[in-house]
Amino acid sequence: MKVAQVVLRETQDLRSGLRPLQALAPDLLLVFAPAELLQAISAPLAELFPAAARAGCTTAGEISNEGVSDQSCVVTALQFEHGTRVMESSARLLDMADSQDAGQLMGSQLPKADLRAVLVLGQGVEINGSAMIQGLAQALGEHIPIVGGLAGDAAAFKETWVLGSAGVRKDQLVCLGFYGQRLNFSHGSFGGWSPFGPARKVTRAENNVLFELDGEPALEIYKRYLGDYAKDLPASGLLFPFAMLGSDHHEVGLIRTILGVDEAAGSMTLAGDIDPEGYLRLMHASTDALVEGAESAAMAAQRMQPGTASAAQGSGLVLLVSCVGRKLVMGGRVDEEVEAVGDVFRQGATLAGFYSYGEISPFVGNTDCKLHNQTMTITHLAEA
Repeated sequence: MKVAQVVLRETQDLRSGLRPLQALAPDLLLVFAPAELLQAISAPLAELFPAAARAGCTTAGEISNEGVSDQSCVVTALQFEHGTRVMESSARLLDMADSQDAGQLMGSQLPKADLRAVLVLGQGVEINGSAMIQGLAQALGEHIPIVGGLAGDAAAFKETWVLGSAGVRKDQLVCLGFYGQRLNFSHGSFGGWSPFGPARKVTRAENNVLFELDGEPALEIYKRYLGDYAKDLPASGLLFPFAMLGSDHHEVGLIRTILGVDEAAGSMTLAGDIDPEGYLRLMHASTDALVEGAESAAMAAQRMQPGTASAAQGSGLVLLVSCVGRKLVMGGRVDEEVEAVGDVFRQGATLAGFYSYGEISPFVGNTDCKLHNQTMTITHLAEA
């Protein structure tokens, strides 16, 4: 597998900036950019690379071999040398309640024979990511690993966009199926957040909308914990996500971020489903803990790679999808978590990705895919 990458800016001629990738004759182009750049580059991509699959989304920050940037367009081109194939499917998301059906539709469009793994990119605001994944898994079968993420818009939580081969839309979901026995595909995810305060019983929730904790309006309880941060909701909620706990008070390994608040109803909309019989506990983090979490995710993905050192280190594509909340906590040190991932895979592997409103990855060691929040997820693609 050959990989090439360009990082473009608003001041550049985008068509000229893309031309270095033509020599690769790519099979797939992954694009992560803010809305204006994503919309502007769609036509040049179609013109210069008509035979390639094209997928991408808007972000809360772009990740490349250069590190973390804002207001840039990261375009990563992949050419498969050993028979790996990519097939694309897509769906329109009419509203949040349509999330599961949209996921099932995308999955049903992909042929099942020789399917190895799936990458999905979805709009990030009006979506129930858990339901979308559930629909996708129902159509694909539980043995197919699903990775990807939900688009961002620089922590504004207003409007996100997704790129597919047919163009850019704000109500779009795009799914890429990877086929072929020579494909090496591995993944890892890790948080680095620490819980604080008591566990609170979920006493009223519907799907991904939380109404009550311990019989009180959830938003009221949450604001008490946030103090001065409450005035900046929902954005400040990225700094204080929830850990999901089962009915036995043990963590289930999932974190939930707040996407929006409803003052009148006293409710909060979370990025994924909530266990109506479970408990929630607030979390916080330090930069050092988050960097260590990113390194742990990279090491988990590396350990999944078969056999040869060249497959596990120094080759292929390393796709990083990290939560915008991590970026806000780390501030000027955000590059450190990307550098930690790069150190694990060493020189030669190409890093690409984005800061998201939801990260999609199986748990380490199995193919049971979940929507994560506040995590760093790593996907490594290479060919044997």
